[in-house]
Amino acid sequence: MFKDTKAFSGYSVNDIADVKAFYSETLGLNVSEDEMGMLTLHITGSNNIMVYPKGDQHTPATYTVLNFPVSDIDEAVDALTEHGVRFEMYNTDDLKTDEKGISRSNGMGPNIAWFKDPAGNILSVLETE
Repeated sequence: MFKDTKAFSGYSVNDIADVKAFYSETLGLNVSEDEMGMLTLHITGSNNIMVYPKGDQHTPATYTVLNFPVSDIDEAVDALTEHGVRFEMYNTDDLKTDEKGISRSNGMGPNIAWFKDPAGNILSVLETE
């Protein structure tokens, strides 16, 4: 039934203006806004992502809503940190990050670092080969 459809994902935010600036200026994405106040994140080589306003009813996602594959995670984390992005720090039995906020996989999956958009939604950069 949906085999040939071009599905896309979406998630909510509380402040479209803040989020639009973050995605376009901080992350460098091509972002458009429609007449109803919804954003479209134009992701090269992938489907677009819809970001919609929920105002005071927005609850940040407690899971990763968007992953950005990168070839060098240290370079990506350093560049984002220079743009004011703060990475999440974890120190549990299951998940540990280093001083940069990178979870080093040691061959057990990708190196990954999580950060939040201004609405509190969780994003990540993950190292791919």
